[in-house]
Amino acid sequence: MSKLLIVVDKLQDWGPFFQYDGVMTLADYLKWQGKSRQRVRLINLCRQSQYLGSGYYCSLLAEARNHHAIPSIKVFNKFNRDEIADVIDDIPVALTKQLNKALADNPESQLTFQLYFGETNERSLKKVADYLFEAFSVPILHVDLIKKQQWQVKTIRIGSLHKLTESQQTQFAEALERFSHKIWRLEPNKRQFKYDLAVLMDPKEQFPPCTPRSIELFCKAAKKAAMDTEIIGARDHQRLAEFDGLFIRETTAVNHHTFKMALKAEREGLAVIDDPNSILRCSNKIYLQTLFEQHQVPVPDGLMLFKYDADNLERAADLLGLPMVLKIPDGSFSRGVVKVKTMTELRQKMTELFEQSAIILAQRYTFTEFDWRIGVLNGQALFACKYFMARNHWQIYKHGSGKTQSGAFSTCAVNEVPAHVLDAAIRACAPIGDSLYGVDIKQDGDRVYVIEVNDNPNIDDGVEDLFLGNKLYDLLVEDFIRRIELKR
Repeated sequence: MSKLLIVVDKLQDWGPFFQYDGVMTLADYLKWQGKSRQRVRLINLCRQSQYLGSGYYCSLLAEARNHHAIPSIKVFNKFNRDEIADVIDDIPVALTKQLNKALADNPESQLTFQLYFGETNERSLKKVADYLFEAFSVPILHVDLIKKQQWQVKTIRIGSLHKLTESQQTQFAEALERFSHKIWRLEPNKRQFKYDLAVLMDPKEQFPPCTPRSIELFCKAAKKAAMDTEIIGARDHQRLAEFDGLFIRETTAVNHHTFKMALKAEREGLAVIDDPNSILRCSNKIYLQTLFEQHQVPVPDGLMLFKYDADNLERAADLLGLPMVLKIPDGSFSRGVVKVKTMTELRQKMTELFEQSAIILAQRYTFTEFDWRIGVLNGQALFACKYFMARNHWQIYKHGSGKTQSGAFSTCAVNEVPAHVLDAAIRACAPIGDSLYGVDIKQDGDRVYVIEVNDNPNIDDGVEDLFLGNKLYDLLVEDFIRRIELKR
């Protein structure tokens, strides 16, 4: 379990707030030892933010101790190197428009508002606040606005706790409660958890990589191993540092908050499944095809088609024949994947897919009744399933108007899988990483073809866990603990 510290210049600066044993002066922090190898999160509320001031030294020393401070020393250096203007100049046009829309009826020419851990009472300015807090993660941030031809951010400044008014103290305390709930949460008397794990989920996701029951079983296994779990969402990205690990159970994409949260968690020193490199590598079929070819991983014959090449149709038909499969690089759950049987279909579908991507992957079509899905964790096969094609369809998922159908499945022991299938799965994961993957493989007699490696594979109760049962979740928890201990 991580420890949260709050460092101030004078203890009376914390006087108006909830009394917490983690509050200390900078001098006390220098003497503080803590538990060996314990993760420490530090909120730096020292008064002096200038170069070589007390606040600067607090974050500098925290970094030297491998403690995770807010503000970080990098943020202090942004202020001291006058990088504020560059960040302000880079504010997206859409946010500037939103700012002007929100303040359209305001008669003033200058305004100041405060951010407390990225929050503001001005709901219309929330996205601007999110942008500034992402660039300058500071507990208290003063934002000065000026109206010339339009409203714009003039400058930003680090605020001081001891200068807050009574109403501002209330806002600060409420924001801190949401940002770091550990200060206000009563610790259990009978049991202390050794590890804290965040599980990222979106309850509204149409095709989530897990069922609620599988998450419940995972959390139960974690509790047995002295690991506390908490379900978080996209809005909790600034709380990541209070955890030891992040388990992403939401469909990932590079241009998505899942990737940003994986990056942030990795920077904060968390054990992350799936890590950002795995997301980056697995999310693009063009990348995977090239990677597999370089590492002699068996794949279907494939060809990259470029939007402005005039001979795309002829090259594809000559090399791969018909029918063939066309894929956009970042499709998931069988979306963005089409089979074409004629040259007319090929021309039509290529035109449609080139509207979504400058490059299309064309592959030779191989019929199989099912695809193998081999779950791989840390280079070892974890589970094995056969996913059968949807009824009267050539894919596992059949997407219709407002309805999606999927085929049947069969789960078996890993040692029942043909050796060459397992070998292909392990070889496919090796150049990607050591995280949790789901490898899709077609088997045609003695030949196998790796279709793709998924960085965020489904683990549904009654499907992937059908053979191992609760043992599957125990193995996931054990591997998380191993990764957390390695980070320490």
